[in-house]
Amino acid sequence: MSDQRPWFDAAFERGYLELYPHRDLASARAEIAALLPRGLGERGGPVLDLGCGFGRHLQALREHGLDAYGLDRSRQLLASAAPELAPRLVRGDFRAIPFRRGAFRAVLMLFSSFGYFDDEGNACALAEIVRILRPGGLALFDLMNPARVRACLVPESCVNRRGLELRERRALVQGGKRVVKDVLVRSGDGSERRWREDVRLYEPPELAGLLARAGLVLERTEGDFDGRAFAAESPRQIAWARSAEEH
Repeated sequence: MSDQRPWFDAAFERGYLELYPHRDLASARAEIAALLPRGLGERGGPVLDLGCGFGRHLQALREHGLDAYGLDRSRQLLASAAPELAPRLVRGDFRAIPFRRGAFRAVLMLFSSFGYFDDEGNACALAEIVRILRPGGLALFDLMNPARVRACLVPESCVNRRGLELRERRALVQGGKRVVKDVLVRSGDGSERRWREDVRLYEPPELAGLLARAGLVLERTEGDFDGRAFAAESPRQIAWARSAEEH
């Protein structure tokens, strides 16, 4: 049966961790370690992992001594976090972040967690990020690279993981502005769960304009966590932006 909830509610449940075990603490540690010397570790003050899931990046940030917190909408993923992270986890929506103005010196959105909504909703999420950032605060976005997605999109795949059949169908919609993935998970007893993932793709010039309208200045764009130059074939689109010194 197809799940009629918003896709980000249907997808990010406890079973998500069983389907994608490679999205783990080890990979999060490597990504945070790569980001820290390039600007993430500068200055002092609280950091927010926005869309933290079960807290893998949050745990890595804490291991490096950062005063980090996490926010996610999924009750199930938050409940799967390490117990020691519980006091630093908050449930909430990107479009109405439950923190005061200027609470954070940096906000991170990793693993394609920006772009879940329509254009109005995504702009609202950016406005909330600017609101909770201190003047001159860092906003770091880890996004899909649209050129890479178009070049490497696999229309359909089927694998078996831990006794589950995972079938995924992928397509570009809205003139290539969004990438959708229809997911079917079939258990050994024949039961099924279905949902559709739907994420906005941003070309670099479009992203720069969107950030500027929200009050963020794009400082640079990198092609992966290792800081390589951004190009059409880059695995990721890592955007480093700053809020105004006064806002």
